[in-house]
Amino acid sequence: MQLNLRTDYALRMLMALAAKDEVLSIDWIADHYAISRNHLAKVAQDLAAAGFVETQRGRGGGLRLARPPSQINVGDVVRKLENTTGFVACMGGKEDCAIDGACGLKSALSGALNAFLAHLDQFDLAQITGSRSRFLQQLAIENV
Repeated sequence: MQLNLRTDYALRMLMALAAKDEVLSIDWIADHYAISRNHLAKVAQDLAAAGFVETQRGRGGGLRLARPPSQINVGDVVRKLENTTGFVACMGGKEDCAIDGACGLKSALSGALNAFLAHLDQFDLAQITGSRSRFLQQLAIENV
């Protein structure tokens, strides 16, 4: 399974917020990851709507985690941002399939997707961020 770009950016944004443990601007995150500010603004809206981040407006505003990193599950983030019901057309119920009922692909793909998400459920944001100081150091180096 390949994550969409929005989910990739969301996970990066969450890791930066967990590592810094302070309010960060979208500009700061965009600069340090060398990615589009406009894309990050849309991702930030999605993360806020899902309850993963809180936004602060005005001077000194930006984003911060809505709860501790240890309480943000990676599997939950992926489920909120990815369309897991439409992995293939027949799983989403959007299209009729001429071989539905005779085909084992739907079951095989469903099992694979469930295993993928179950594996991600084993990790929280604190775990994937690892050493905060090393993470921040690497983030700063990559932008040089």
